[in-house]
Amino acid sequence: MGRTSAVLAAGAAFTVLLCGCTVQSSDGERHSPIRIELPDGTPSPKSAPPDDKPVTTPAPATTSAPAAVLWQRGDTGRDVRELQARLRQIAWLFDGPTGTYDDLTERAVEGFQGKRGLPRTGKTDEVTWERLLRMTREPGKWDLYLMGGQPADAPDARCLTGRVLCISKSSRTLRWMVDGRTVAMVPVRFGSQYTPTREGVFTVYWKSRHHVSTLYDSPMPYAMFFSGGQAVHYSSDFAARGYGGASHGCVNVADEPAIKEMFAQVRTGDKVVVHW
Repeated sequence: MGRTSAVLAAGAAFTVLLCGCTVQSSDGERHSPIRIELPDGTPSPKSAPPDDKPVTTPAPATTSAPAAVLWQRGDTGRDVRELQARLRQIAWLFDGPTGTYDDLTERAVEGFQGKRGLPRTGKTDEVTWERLLRMTREPGKWDLYLMGGQPADAPDARCLTGRVLCISKSSRTLRWMVDGRTVAMVPVRFGSQYTPTREGVFTVYWKSRHHVSTLYDSPMPYAMFFSGGQAVHYSSDFAARGYGGASHGCVNVADEPAIKEMFAQVRTGDKVVVHW
């Protein structure tokens, strides 16, 4: 019986060691668990020799490539016009659109970037453009050409002979033509729906270099009258506001040097064609 008790006691002690339980001595003090590792053919990390420690290779640092630049100072074209038109919508740009990425456009882009935590480069990169697209709407045709610069459409057939001021309402342009050849071309503005510019074939019946409207008390420099009180003339309002305004029926020109030269060449009796 004594031998059996001894065997059982030894087995219990071995079980305690295997389970890692806390061993309490006869004096009541608690000691750390005693663990026995069974051999499995692979040494534990603690028992492995120092030379066998695994070597950790740091992962290579990843750097994101800078966003590709789409447009920058000196670029020109329709895309630059759209950029400028969108900047105008959110009051970062007030001039233009001109179609030329100038210093004003560069400063507007730089301000837009800084406000949104983007690198202040003044160049329109892909990230800047995507942010701007989300904040604005698609510009219409006359948003792109608010201050002029639009291409002219083909001249009307009635403009191909003689000396003609050929005026297109479709493209909002005036061609000064002689025998089918375009001598000069300028953007123009027309009357509003309440004071529309008349269409048809007319002649220049009077020229007045320093004319002032008696009806509206407004200056009409380089006026070339073709239908009643309607004339082709320079407009400082058109030069300042672009297509944001309208005339009282006259054909407004914003380019003063161009209308001055045209005024010098056009004669009384020359034809005027206003068409769509």
